[in-house]
Amino acid sequence: MQKTFHYPTIETNRLFLKILTIHDAAHLFQHFSDEEVTRFMDIEICKSVEEAKDLIVSHEEDLGCRWGIYTKEESVFIGTCGFHYIRESNGSLSAEIGYDLSKTFWGNGYMIEAVKAMNEFGFKEMGLSLIDATVEPNNEKSIKLLEKLGFTKEEEIKDGLLYFTKKGER
Repeated sequence: MQKTFHYPTIETNRLFLKILTIHDAAHLFQHFSDEEVTRFMDIEICKSVEEAKDLIVSHEEDLGCRWGIYTKEESVFIGTCGFHYIRESNGSLSAEIGYDLSKTFWGNGYMIEAVKAMNEFGFKEMGLSLIDATVEPNNEKSIKLLEKLGFTKEEEIKDGLLYFTKKGER
């Protein structure tokens, strides 16, 4: 697939989603060094700022993206979200989403706000026809988030993970 995308800063009522750069490495290191944040992710905890930089570079070289999630009020880094595994099949584009939030900010509705805005961008600006997500079966908060956002849990469990999809409205 030769398609490229421009990923702008996205603004919501309380948040800014800004593409991660090397300048965010210290924030990302602090965030991903928390075992509770990475508990359900397919990455190890971050052990250095250099590892955080490597993660950022891998996203910069990817067709997808990773936004840092910042509060509008104080510009505090609170998590990340983004698209990966962008693929084309029969002329339709789809992508998998990922997201994580610092535990200090759990339970405040920030992630639903961020992922909703990210999904709107994916469907409207990127032209995605399907957005999907894989979730550990015991990650109840993530399952609840996807259900609130209108994702459908598919019957098949892949590689021990739950599989959720949301189709674009076209």
